[in-house]
Amino acid sequence: MKKIALLLLFVCTAATAQKELPNVNLKSLDNKSMNIKSDFSEKDKVYVYVFWATWCAPCIQELDAINDVYGDWKEELNMEIIAVSIDDARTGKRVKPMVNGRSWDYTVLLDTNQDLKRSLSIANPPYTIVVKNGVIVSEQAGHAPGSEHEFFEKLKSL
Repeated sequence: MKKIALLLLFVCTAATAQKELPNVNLKSLDNKSMNIKSDFSEKDKVYVYVFWATWCAPCIQELDAINDVYGDWKEELNMEIIAVSIDDARTGKRVKPMVNGRSWDYTVLLDTNQDLKRSLSIANPPYTIVVKNGVIVSEQAGHAPGSEHEFFEKLKSL
């Protein structure tokens, strides 16, 4: 009986460990509505959603560090980085100038109402989720300088 209970617990835990990406619409920098689930759904492509804000120094450091190696990453993997700004209406006007000034080669989406952030139960930026085939396969909170190399190794293993 114990073995059956443990097996059931393991199966239930494994089934809930990976969750689907929520069906949320966000705006791009050019005010185009984009659906997180349908617009980023290429089969076997890895989508990395980096939640950030203009007032978050570790977020900017992380996006700058990834930007330095992003071209190499895309040559080796079928992947895309989506930088999701959680700036509100008050600080949101800083997003586009910051992105342009840093020459980030990312798709940038605006989560001004924090609908996506709330639906994923994200507390604070920087926060990164990795999605493959519509399923969240990895999550990471925070940023440490130099961690982008370890992160890339993790992406290659997916």
